[in-house]
Order: sequence, then structure tokens, then C-alpha cells
Amino acid sequence: MKSSSTSRGRKKLPGGSSSRQHGDGGDIEAAIVTRDERQKNPKFGDLLEQAEEQAITRLETPAGPSSSERRLVAMEEGIREIPFVLSFTDLSYSIRVRRMSLTGGCKRTLPSACADSVEVVADPETRVLLNQISGEARDGEILAVLGASGSGKSTLIDALANRIARGSLRGTVTLNGEAVEGRLMRSISAYVMQDDLLFPMLTVEETLTFAAEFRLPQTVSKEKKRERVEALIDQLDLRRAVKTVIGDEGHRGVSGGERRRVSIGIDIIHDPILLFLDEPTSGLDSTSAFMVVKVLQRIARTGSIVIMSIHQPSSRIVGLLDRMIFLSRGHTVYNGPPSGLSGFLSDFGHRVPENENHVEFALDLIRELEASSSGIKVLVDFYKSWKSNQPSHSRDSKKRKGKGMTLKAAINASISRGKLVSANTKEGCGRSPEFANPFWRETIILTKRSMLNTHRMPELFVMRLVMVIVTGFILATIFWQLDTTPKGVRERLSFLAFAMSTIFYTCADALPVFLQERYIFMRETAYNAYRRSSYVLSNAIVTAPPLMIHSLAFAAITFFAVGLAGGGEAFLYFFAMTFASYWAGSGMVTFFSGVISHVMLGYTVVVAILAYYVLFSGFFINRDRIPPYWIWFHYLSLVKYSYEGVLHNEFARTSRCFSTGRQMFDNTPLKDLSDDAKAVLLKQLSGSLGGNITLTTCLTTGSDILKQQSVTQLSRWNCFWITIAWGFFFRLLFYVALLIGSKNKRR
Repeated sequence: MKSSSTSRGRKKLPGGSSSRQHGDGGDIEAAIVTRDERQKNPKFGDLLEQAEEQAITRLETPAGPSSSERRLVAMEEGIREIPFVLSFTDLSYSIRVRRMSLTGGCKRTLPSACADSVEVVADPETRVLLNQISGEARDGEILAVLGASGSGKSTLIDALANRIARGSLRGTVTLNGEAVEGRLMRSISAYVMQDDLLFPMLTVEETLTFAAEFRLPQTVSKEKKRERVEALIDQLDLRRAVKTVIGDEGHRGVSGGERRRVSIGIDIIHDPILLFLDEPTSGLDSTSAFMVVKVLQRIARTGSIVIMSIHQPSSRIVGLLDRMIFLSRGHTVYNGPPSGLSGFLSDFGHRVPENENHVEFALDLIRELEASSSGIKVLVDFYKSWKSNQPSHSRDSKKRKGKGMTLKAAINASISRGKLVSANTKEGCGRSPEFANPFWRETIILTKRSMLNTHRMPELFVMRLVMVIVTGFILATIFWQLDTTPKGVRERLSFLAFAMSTIFYTCADALPVFLQERYIFMRETAYNAYRRSSYVLSNAIVTAPPLMIHSLAFAAITFFAVGLAGGGEAFLYFFAMTFASYWAGSGMVTFFSGVISHVMLGYTVVVAILAYYVLFSGFFINRDRIPPYWIWFHYLSLVKYSYEGVLHNEFARTSRCFSTGRQMFDNTPLKDLSDDAKAVLLKQLSGSLGGNITLTTCLTTGSDILKQQSVTQLSRWNCFWITIAWGFFFRLLFYVALLIGSKNKRR
């Protein structure tokens, strides 16, 4: 089947050349270029700033059809949008891998004769993922990258989308003949990952609305953002599912095809010029896959360049494609329209049988060649010679170079025609801004979205609260109304140490929270939907209220039941220190979730570190008894400060006596003596000490207990503020971890 895009909107000119038709498009193009020259080539920011006023005026005009409808009507009348051409030349990319080999000449087999002399070593080798890939993609068309698994499809998409670090990728990628820097690329493009990374408890409408809030600037009113969302819902054919939650394994939601279209929608909310998709039909049935590609064709016809990788398209999907690139182990084996594939295979000596999908036939042939002894080289060499012999190839390239618009003028004209809804600039910087919204607005939107998603999944909060209540109940019943005897003192110390350490351990269940959102976060920040700092602050804001509820529940259940001293004021401090402990513990766990991406490994690390914190807290061994080479860990222990704080709260501000003359024998073999015998012993001891010790004399006060526990360096409020500071410090480390570890580019 011959692609309609190759002849769509063209008219023949003298000399055999052709030109895209705009009605008066030639005059318009000449006027724009002349004006551009007259303005001495202003910067991108200047042009985008002028176009922003036009785009905002267009969005604020209530009457008339939408921009999408106008563009579709223009397409039907044969009027083409301002053209964009994305060209890529000689793209090469390789990585270093470590190959396990055997020394001593034994490679694949290990004879017993050389078994003792063989050593397994890691031998680094270079693996080529892309090898001099060239081609182009045009606006209004779909370019599909095909090949077997491991052929380099996703790598090529990443290379074109500027998701490979500079220095690692060789070759050039240009838009209308000009290189596109990273910030501008993020502004005019979108990248849709293979996996559907969505919040499960948000509806389709809410998901797209939050995407609009992130990607569209404040200059666009709420009403116009709403109109953009509604237009996108219709464009993606999601009207029937608009009020349905996305869903996950435990909650029924939209279908797979609808979910994939929502994933596309959140990335094209700003109507980008370039749209990259990594296998958008993966995991879908034939009908759903066809509907997704049909939507992509509709998007392309509005003036976008659509580039996607696809594994094995059906014949109906092939009919929607305009250009195809077949890859095999990083090499190009065909590049051209679908209509030319059969002829290429026939020239290669493998005619496509009648009534057979020529794309599937080509993929099967490539796999056979890859498995053969000669490999794929014969097809790669044939394609190079076949391509060089195509008579129209060089002429078309020269024609496009001569007739293409400058990138600045094309972007300016494209914005004025309705593309790039989020176009905005900073005064004087000459470049589009990194983010559409200010920091405070991003934080509000993120907080609102997270709270809405959490509100619809109350299971986690309820389970944590139940766990806190059960733990508090168990502690309250075990340590019920402790007395002030030396035995009661030991039990109070045990209760306070166990209570504080348990709080930190219960914070470990916060580990999967960010791990579940990690890839959503990486997808959204890849194209600067919001700042990482906004996400960190929003995470802290959303975390605080539940922690306060848990702290209040734990303190209310245990404080009075255990019989802790101090009354109402001491209870408020106990509640505050409980909250500070939750705050510091959740901050530490959140930090590790940003560093460690595996749940089980994260739990292992967190539990081990918490065990060390408890060990060095000062409960099991006093600070004075800790070896000098381990004392630094004592001051790093989070449990130390919360434990010492509640010890001060219990013992430093009370007039209670915790050991009398009668009780001083309780921990000795003399504990069973009668009071008269104890009185005699105390009288003799008083004579030796030069004092008067009776059965009722107070021998140990709260301050004495603090000295015995070596808790003398900090006051209770110092311990509280240090614990709070630890929580902020770990969230700062979390931000640094996101800043360093959430790079979206290959190395």
C-alpha cells in the first residue's frame, strides 16, 4: 500500500521539483523569512515571547472552533502546516559491558585437564547499540522504528529525544537544519514511556487536569486549561472513561488501551511539535493497538512529528504509518515508506508472498539472517548499495534544504497557529523558561494531587494507625501504672527506650511510597513538569498530618496508662517528641527510598541502620562506656536524642523519689530482711558515712538517674529541636539524591 503522505499537499513545479501547498503559503513563508531577516535573526526567546501574546489571545477568544478543529479542517482542504523536518545523520552509540571469560585458553568448555589453572575474569568489551543511523521525520507524519528485541529501537528513540548524555552519542540531530539545545527540546517535545506510569486512584479527567496544571503556564486561565483538557479527551477518544479511575491490580479501572491513551495525553497536553513514543502498542490487543496508532495519526496531522518504536505491527497499523526504519543489531536495514518495502525485499531476492503482511515477512527474514552464520551483514551491505542507487534520494534532500524554513520562524509560526500551548519566556534571557509555573504553585498542585490520591486509598493510613494503636495498647497493658521503686525505674527506662525505637521502626513502612512513584516522578521531571524541590516540599507537607495523628494516638494511649510523671505539660512534650521522632524517622526512610530503588534491599538497609541507632542510643550501654572509636555513631543515632529527651521529661522535672533507704536493698541478697534489720544496717552505715539514713530517706532522685544514664549534655528541648532538624536534614539529602540520581539520560 502506498503511503498517502508522500503525495499529500504537494504540487509539481517546473523542473520536476515539488513544494508543500499553503494556498498563499509561498507568500506567507517569504514574508516571514523577510521579516526574520529584517529583524536580524532575533533569539528564540524573543520570537517565543511575541508568539506567546498571540497564543494567549487565541486561548482567550471564546468564539469560533478550537485550534485543533481549524487545523484538521485545513488539512482536509489541502492546506499544510508550517513544516518541520527532524534529520539525524550517522548516529552511533556504544556502551561498555563486562564479559565473563576463562583464562588459560578455556573459553566455553572446561576440560578437567585445565580446570585447576583456569580463572574466571571480567573482560570489558564494547557493545554497539547504534551504528551510523541516518534518516528524517517530517511534520504531519508518523515515523515508526521497527526491529526485533535488542535491535536498538528504544536507543534510537532516546537519541532523537535528547535522552543520551552529550559525549556518549556521536552524529547529529537537527530540526530544520539546526541543532536543538536541551531546554528548547524539552519545551517543544514530549516523550511517552513504554510503561503506563499513572496514579491509580485519579480519574482520567483528573489525571489530564493535573498534567495541564503542570505543563501550562499561569498566563493560561483555568477556563482555557479546562477547554484544552476537554479537547484532548475528545482527541484521544476518552469521553466514555472520563470519570473512571485509572486503577491498578487491586482496583478496577480503565482498559489497557484507554490507559495507554491517557499516558499519551498527559505528555501532549501542551501540544508539542515533537512526540516520541517507546512501543506505545506494547501489551495491547490488535484493536486497542490500532486505536492508539489512529490517535497518533490524528496528532501528527495537526502538525506534529510523531516518532515511535513498535515491535510487530498489524497490517492495519502499517497502513497508518508514513515512514519506517528497520533496525537489526544497531544497523539500518531499511529506511523508507511502507509502500517501498516490498520492492526492496524483491530486489534483495526475497519476494513477499501474496496475502502476507510484508512487514511481518521482513521481520521474520531479519531474524533468520541474525541467526544464520553469515549474520545480518549481507542485508546491511545490500541496503547501503540499494539506497545509494535511489535516483530521487539526493534530489529530495537538496530540495528540502532549499525550501525548509528556519527553525526560529517555524516555531514562531507554529505557536501562532495553536501549537505549544505552554509557550512562555523570561524577559531578557532569550530562552524559554525551564518550568511553566513558579515554585509555590508547583508545590500546591503536587500537594493537592498527592492528598487526593491518598484520600482514595485510605488503606495505608488506616493500617498504620491500627498498628500504632495496637503497639500503644500492648505497651500500655504491659507497663501499666509503673511504681517509683528501683524496679519501676528500670521498667520506665525500658518503656521509654522501646517506645522511641518502635516509633522509628514503624516509619520503615513509608519506604515503598516513593518507590511506587519513582518512575512517575522521573517521567514528569524529564521534561520539567515541576522542580525536584517542589516535590520534596510537597512530600513533607503531605507526610506531616498523618504523622501528627499517629503521634497523638500513641501518646494518648501510653502516657497516662504507664503512669509517666509531669502531668499535662509533660504529656504535651511527650506528644511533641513522639511527632519529632516520626518526622525524623520518615525523613530518613524517604531519603533511603530516593537512593535505593529495590524494596527488599531498602528494607534490609533501613532495618539494619535502625538497629545500629538503637544499639548506640545509650540505653544498652551508657555514653561513658562506649569505646572512643564508636562514639561518633552515638551522636549520629536518631534514637539517642528522642530517648534522652523523654528521659529528661520523665526524671528531670519531678519531685518523685525513686529509691529510699528501705528500697536500697531491693537489688541485693538482703532484700528479704525485715524492716527492723534494714534499719539496723542503715544506722550502722550512717555512722560510717557521718550522716543519718533511715528507711524513708530519699537516696535517688530523677537527676541522679539521669547522671547514672550519662544523660547530662543536652536539655529536653535541645533534644527535641535536634530531632526535628534531623528530619529536615534527611529531606535535604532526599532532594540531593533526586537531583543526582534521577537523571533521565543514558551515559
